[in-house]
Amino acid sequence: MNKLQLRIAYADTDNMGVVYYANYLTFFERGRTEWMRELGLTYKEIEKRGFYFPVTYADCNYKAPAKYDDLITVETRLIDIGAASITCGYRIVCDGNLLVTGKTIHPFVNKDMKIVRFPKDIKELMEQHLEKPE
Repeated sequence: MNKLQLRIAYADTDNMGVVYYANYLTFFERGRTEWMRELGLTYKEIEKRGFYFPVTYADCNYKAPAKYDDLITVETRLIDIGAASITCGYRIVCDGNLLVTGKTIHPFVNKDMKIVRFPKDIKELMEQHLEKPE
């Protein structure tokens, strides 16, 4: 699991002073990017090899709002891996309070957007970091 701390910027909030709901998906992406970097595998490296991880499914379950200047923690983990896709799970917490849970599914595709199997080295690396969802 990767834990990424983010400070909520004013631009992240809506007229009610809370984080705009769609911004949580951006926080998920930032957490996922840092999780991959922690594995030693960056999106940039994957793209240089001619592959991509588009999002084909996203869900977000809101428990409590984050507000301007809150310091949140985005917890990202790999919860499933198939022959050609991964599923990431997320928890966002602030001061010990659960704010959001969610997950995203990402097929592994080539530059023609055709789903392909993972190269052996990438699959083996990810399998080492597979975790069960809480």
